[in-house]
Amino acid sequence: MITQTTAFYDTLDTAGGIDRVASAAAVAAFVRSQLPGARTMLEIGCGTGPHLATFTAAGWLARGIEADLKAVALARSRMPEIVVDPADLTTFDLGERFDAIVSLGGSSAFARLPARLDAMFERLAAHLEPNGIVVIEPYAIAAAAYRPGALESIFVDEPDLKIARMCLSKQMGKIGILDYHYLVASLRGVERFFERHEIGLFSEAIYEAAFARANLTFARMALAAGRDAYVGRPR
Repeated sequence: MITQTTAFYDTLDTAGGIDRVASAAAVAAFVRSQLPGARTMLEIGCGTGPHLATFTAAGWLARGIEADLKAVALARSRMPEIVVDPADLTTFDLGERFDAIVSLGGSSAFARLPARLDAMFERLAAHLEPNGIVVIEPYAIAAAAYRPGALESIFVDEPDLKIARMCLSKQMGKIGILDYHYLVASLRGVERFFERHEIGLFSEAIYEAAFARANLTFARMALAAGRDAYVGRPR
């Protein structure tokens, strides 16, 4: 959940070298190559909507769901022409099917537990057209590479915005805990924020099993910046 830092979340992504436009463009082009006639796309865990904007610009009828209400409000204000609904990724029911369903930026890791990941995939399958495609980008840090006690920092230095974000990673069982501390200076003054993100440390084998239980095939595709995504089609 983004919560208090929603307004500058995309700025932090850019400062951290994350290119949401490139990732979304790569996914849109890949899906179009697999399904030339596809038109509709659903993004789950769409955040503030940077991927949706790219999908729409590429000609998709895109829609998003997001659990964080502040992120939903910001996405709607930025892109009033795109439908963004508040919904939990494990229980959503939109009453329609889509040619493509995607989860980018590692948002599936916020399912936290394998059982909830299975519930998410059950929902994906229920909303997918019979000849549709699913693309899931796992969290940036692979489960095997996650190390509790790791330190991370990102800095933003813009004329009217300065941000220092520090993170100390922890682990509780198979859940990664990311404690983010923010120091934010703007024309409003200097503020401090704290957020805790809890992510499921899902291995590729866990994802593959979730695809299988949802009766989807499983394969890899290369995304932008050397990152991979998992792809599935109805069996």
